[in-house]
Amino acid sequence: MKIVTDCAADIPAAELEQLGIVQAPLFINFPEGEVSAVDISADDFYNRLEAMRPAIPTTAQPSAGIFAELYRKVAEMDKNIFSIHISSGLSGTINSARDGGEQVKGEANVSHWDTLTLSGGERFQVMAAALALKAGWAVDAIHERLAQIREKTELIYTLDTLEYLARGGRIGRVKAIAGALLNLKPIIRVDTDGKYTTVKTERTINKSISTLAEHVHQKYGNTPVWVTVLHGRFAEKADVLAKELQEKLNIAKLEMMRISPVLGVHTGPGIVGAAVIPMDLMSDLA
Repeated sequence: MKIVTDCAADIPAAELEQLGIVQAPLFINFPEGEVSAVDISADDFYNRLEAMRPAIPTTAQPSAGIFAELYRKVAEMDKNIFSIHISSGLSGTINSARDGGEQVKGEANVSHWDTLTLSGGERFQVMAAALALKAGWAVDAIHERLAQIREKTELIYTLDTLEYLARGGRIGRVKAIAGALLNLKPIIRVDTDGKYTTVKTERTINKSISTLAEHVHQKYGNTPVWVTVLHGRFAEKADVLAKELQEKLNIAKLEMMRISPVLGVHTGPGIVGAAVIPMDLMSDLA
């Protein structure tokens, strides 16, 4: 079985290659044309994003046709395909994937999994599936583990401004704050239904980082956890968050990563957050 995912999972290229994961593109539409999110560096993207203010680019999921073409190519290696994608509550990507799967019936056996999350949270599920396959797990056992990971992973972040979410129309249930109040710093998490919800709103970024870290501490206590600290172009605050989490959590593994430009369209450069998972849900797969 081969695994397909999308670039919203923020999986580094070396990790994709090592685990044999195939990645579908997501696209960023600038005024001068469309760019695949994997073909632009984070810094180049944020330079372009800031240069075009107050306009904002749009994003586009792969079409069903792109997925069908990808599945046909993957089926040359293995006709059994497990396609794992960004939350259906935040993107229509998995719907395109399912439609693409319908187009290749008879050529490939494609099953789909809605992670109900994104970024580092999505990555944990994709990695777990790939590692479990390499370890020879049965499909039902993989599904069971992914359901556990989906339930127990926290994906949470704070923003220096709500400007980009508001302009991109991606607020969802996040409280829409207009004008000067855009300077408030919301703490946002992905809820169990795969949509954004606000935990709390603070007036400074350092306070929101402390509140974020305390929220994660309240959830996991002294449980050993794997933490991926994520940011757009906010390395200084990512370091602050990492330090706070190290003080509050029992961290078995800590990483620092950049989020995909396709997610940065909706957050701007001033995003910092974390994906957190109990270590025991991953450690027996390595």
